[in-house]
Amino acid sequence: MILRFLVFFCIVFLGNALSDEVIEEIKAIKQLESQIIEANNFLNNPNNLWLKKYSNYEAYQQAIFNVMQTQNEIELLEKKPKTIEIQNQLNLLERNLTALEQQKEVLGIYKDSPFRELTEAKKLEEAPNVTNLLLTARAYSYIKKIDAELTALQNNYQRLQENLKYLKQKDEALSALLEIYNTTPHLDKLKNVCQSDYCMFPNREEISKAYQANNNALTILETTQVVFGTTLEIFAKEMEETKTRLKLQIKEQFIKGIYICITILVLIGIAFSIKLGVRKYIHDNERIYTTNKIINFLNITLIVLILLFAYLDNVSYLVTVLGFASAGLAIAMKDLFMSILGWIVIVVGGCVHAGDRIKVIKEGAVYIGDVLDISVLRITLYEDITLTTYKENRRAGRIIFIPNNFVFTTMFSNYTHGGMKTVWDGIDFTITFGSNHERACHIARECAKKYAKGYTESTRKQFIKMRDRFSLRNTNVEPRVFSLLEPNGIRISVWYLTNAYATLALRSSISAEIIDEILNQPDIQIAYPSTTIYEGRHNQPSHINENEPFKNTPLKSDGAIPPQNFF
Repeated sequence: MILRFLVFFCIVFLGNALSDEVIEEIKAIKQLESQIIEANNFLNNPNNLWLKKYSNYEAYQQAIFNVMQTQNEIELLEKKPKTIEIQNQLNLLERNLTALEQQKEVLGIYKDSPFRELTEAKKLEEAPNVTNLLLTARAYSYIKKIDAELTALQNNYQRLQENLKYLKQKDEALSALLEIYNTTPHLDKLKNVCQSDYCMFPNREEISKAYQANNNALTILETTQVVFGTTLEIFAKEMEETKTRLKLQIKEQFIKGIYICITILVLIGIAFSIKLGVRKYIHDNERIYTTNKIINFLNITLIVLILLFAYLDNVSYLVTVLGFASAGLAIAMKDLFMSILGWIVIVVGGCVHAGDRIKVIKEGAVYIGDVLDISVLRITLYEDITLTTYKENRRAGRIIFIPNNFVFTTMFSNYTHGGMKTVWDGIDFTITFGSNHERACHIARECAKKYAKGYTESTRKQFIKMRDRFSLRNTNVEPRVFSLLEPNGIRISVWYLTNAYATLALRSSISAEIIDEILNQPDIQIAYPSTTIYEGRHNQPSHINENEPFKNTPLKSDGAIPPQNFF
């Protein structure tokens, strides 16, 4: 402020002594000074990337010039006599040359295109081809990247235009200063009035040097603007075309997805309606379960086929891929494919249904239970308390998973196939040879009839229904009793029909009833493990029950017969 006041004071005080022409030239110089200062403030901003890149380019050019100049100086010194002073200068110049060459190598990236980072777009990945709804997210992300990159380039171009504006402003101001310097007849008066502290009036060499440097920067940036403008225009058009194409593809996929969703909902509605009809007109739970499974399978298959044909561009390519894939998978996943094939056999053949009681033997392990579910890969079995679990497993209540491929390699036993709900079960007991075996057979038959009467009648009715489907020869459903001669007595075997799901319970009831009846018969004795011991020479047998406490009776050792064990 003080300097400007002094200028104003000098102008007013010397106004009478100076001509109007000099005053106007001083005003013009001050105006040009303010324009140059304004331009320098913008151009020398640390955040001005364009001028930073240009300064690096200038530094590279200066490094080249310094290298060449140093090399020339070294060549000249090498031609002179090798004195100590000359040698020291050579060593110093060689060290400088090494440093300059390193500087030149570092700045080499600015050799041809110093503004590449500002004028070229980042390399984007290939634009996606939106063929399904999942790719729409990728397409939106790609559009976002395009917009961000285009915005960055446009901002760089705008900054370039601003730099050119101030470079032109500075160029015009410096040119005007040179013109004033060269044409004014009052140069000495102007120098006296415009002091360096408050008025810019350097010598001709400084102005010319600044003008030349500014003109070089202006020329390079103007050339860059032409190339950058063309590149930006082409890039903007290409990106706009890509964005338009992606938006159209996204719109098509949304419309296509809506149609597919409607089709799938219609298929689900049809399947649900069919299931309701099945429940209304079919009263057999097994058939309802099987039908629902088939409906679900067909429905899922149709949905998968719709999705495949909707989003697969080349069906023949899928067939080829599946052909090669299936060949490898058939070997690597043999059990999986066999399970799927087994599921088809089970569902179509009807050998096993949900709710059936089956028996499976695998590597010596026996599992008996009720089928909870038949999926594509396995049968889910609930292990119930049965005679097998009582005698062998001593465990029950487990969930057993049986792969469907077992239907080809393992023996299955179905206790409830073809509508049958009953199975034959038997109870065996042994009586002594002196017992009334006819009476024992009668007791066994009557007890079996008493408890198995309901199952006998239901089985007779089921056999009548099964004659149309199977060849049945022996349809006798009455309890059967057999008396068989065994080494340790007469074995009575009674067979009766019982519920397949409650075999053990009925066996327990009939066994208790037979025991109670036989204990009331004096002429029937149940044979059980016992030992006959002969003492001394009299050969008098003595029967000892193994379940009773042994009496410590002295025995004679001479002529004793070895004990005989029998049942």
